[in-house]
Amino acid sequence: MTFDELLGAVRQNGEVTIPPSWGQGRASFGGLVAALAFDVMASRVADGRPMRALQVSFVGPVEADVPAVFEADVLREGKAVSQVQGRILQNGEPRLVCMASFGGDRESAVQVAPTPAPEALPVDRCQELQYIPRVTPEFTQHIEMRWAFGGMPFSGKGGREMGGWMQFRQAPVALTDAHIVALVDAWPPAVLPHLKAPAPASSLSWALEVVHPRPAMAPGEWLLYRATIDQAGAGYGHTHAGIWTQRGELVALSRQTVTVFG
Repeated sequence: MTFDELLGAVRQNGEVTIPPSWGQGRASFGGLVAALAFDVMASRVADGRPMRALQVSFVGPVEADVPAVFEADVLREGKAVSQVQGRILQNGEPRLVCMASFGGDRESAVQVAPTPAPEALPVDRCQELQYIPRVTPEFTQHIEMRWAFGGMPFSGKGGREMGGWMQFRQAPVALTDAHIVALVDAWPPAVLPHLKAPAPASSLSWALEVVHPRPAMAPGEWLLYRATIDQAGAGYGHTHAGIWTQRGELVALSRQTVTVFG
């Protein structure tokens, strides 16, 4: 199933069974499940209130081939901002819990230019993370990444930065906020180039902010991602990242706490 097909399924009845082709180790790809939960949450909010901030806690693995139930509750509907809570349940247990703030525009005298995009090699000059069955995560057959910053995972090269270009291998009908949520989480933790051999790692918590007015983006457009390590040690890493269009326009800001077993 494509990303758009999974979106359609969860929109229909709030429940979906995720196929193994969207796997990430023993769990389903975190960006996919967070994006589906976000889409259900967004459906509860009035038009004109785009998502400004999303906080996600990955409580447990969302398993493949097991029905997952998506729930969303509007906690407060203010004059300009809506606060919504979302959950994913499997076998009656919470697997993901998230909060999102949706807000309409306000009159303001504060105007600060967005953070500019970093210099990066063109897409065609960057190394691709190819989908290799039983080697790379299953979901990479749906999302393509091209390395522009830092070393590859488990290369032992270290460094503070990692990232590059990303897009869906099959262009969606439209590039919505849900698609952006999925793309941003596709990148492996930025701490993995510090390891010389494969080791498990996963997101513990994730905060994502989408900039509005959001730049216009074509369905098949490449987006640029660069993550920076703030600190890592004792099995945890703390990173922040920016996401830009090919024209250098800021799209979103991301912050993650990751666990690493190596």
